[in-house]
Amino acid sequence: MTHHPIMTAHDLARHYEVGGGILRKPQTLRAVQSVDFQLYPGKTLAVVGESGCGKSTLARLVTMIEEPTHGTLDIDGTPVKSETWAKLRQTVQIVFQDPYGSLNPRQRIGQILMEPLIINRPEMTASDREAKAREMLTLVGLRPEHFDRYPHMFSGGQRQRIAIARGLMLDPKILVLDEPVSALDVSIQSSVLNLLVELQERLNLAYLFISHDLSVVRHIADEVIVMYLGRALERGSKDEIFANPKHPYTKALLSATPVADPTRKPDRIKLKGELPSPLNVPNGCPFAPRCWKVTDRCRTEVPTFADTSHQVACFVPE
Repeated sequence: MTHHPIMTAHDLARHYEVGGGILRKPQTLRAVQSVDFQLYPGKTLAVVGESGCGKSTLARLVTMIEEPTHGTLDIDGTPVKSETWAKLRQTVQIVFQDPYGSLNPRQRIGQILMEPLIINRPEMTASDREAKAREMLTLVGLRPEHFDRYPHMFSGGQRQRIAIARGLMLDPKILVLDEPVSALDVSIQSSVLNLLVELQERLNLAYLFISHDLSVVRHIADEVIVMYLGRALERGSKDEIFANPKHPYTKALLSATPVADPTRKPDRIKLKGELPSPLNVPNGCPFAPRCWKVTDRCRTEVPTFADTSHQVACFVPE
């Protein structure tokens, strides 16, 4: 297995100008700030955090749906710029959260699967496209007769399998999975997750897995980044993060995850206060207003990662 990253992000940020009028200056919403990571073939990097932490914005940057405000993104040694977009876009595909909204209800499944090939591989013959689409249906565990059916004839789990098949049609090296199982029943979630694990082993794919559900992350991730208000607060291997969380926020997130053990007493950490507005992020550490270990330094300085395998942006780590 190769040890070279397939994707490298350095100091990635995305800001939006919000509001503003004739006499009012627009405000800056800092959706993602200074995020670094590397993605490796055959490995899964999970990005976790509560709503509004910047996970989905990060997914849009990685899939080149949006350009970063600053920072660099590198795919397979090629820097992502406007002139390399068209070529690199096929390397990265995304599977969205909602299996009901992401498929065109008017198209048959075969047509949905062949569409990326019609647009990006015009040199392919119609019979080659159909053969590839049928092969992909089998790969995600669906039957040949599903080829001519419409999306409304399928369950949520089957639709998500179709969405995964469509994501794989252009033979990408990276799959961005934006909460891919959160809209599914728990009983169906595990079968879709197992399919993703199986496809990763077979095709040596790199996954960027975005989720707020830590029990799902524990099942699929190799490495984890914990985000809060656009910043990465902790990063390390899955085992390090789950066994030895160092940032108070990570500790609070893990304490809120249900455990299937009736004998264990819940050790829930309840966070005080509200999540600050991303338009008005406090000075210093973004988590300071809700942290029980806060010091004066936390309120004025932004903590950064030390250069270790288990990194934490905190002045008073656990």
